[in-house]
Amino acid sequence: MAGDTLSAFSGLSKAANADGAIDHKTKELIALAIGVAKQCDACIGFHTKALKKLGASDQEVADALGVCVYMGGGPSLMYAADAWTAWTQLKD
Repeated sequence: MAGDTLSAFSGLSKAANADGAIDHKTKELIALAIGVAKQCDACIGFHTKALKKLGASDQEVADALGVCVYMGGGPSLMYAADAWTAWTQLKD
C-alpha cells in the first residue's frame, strides 16, 4: 500500500480518536461495535487491545457487544462472541 495512503489514514485515525464531546474510550467501544457489525477480524483485535490499554471494563465491552447483537442479529452474535474471546484473552 502506498505510504501516502497509510499516512493519511493514520492522521484520520488520530483525529477521529481525539477526545472531544465523546471521550477516546467511548470512541473505541463504538469502533469495536462497528468492527463486529462489519465482521472485521483485524478490527476486533485492534480495538480490543486499544480498549484494554484505555482501561475498559468487562461490563463496558459487554454492553457495546450487546448493542451489536441487538442491531445485527445472528451474524453479529457470532462476531460478538469472537470479540469477547479476543477481549478475555487480554486479561492479566
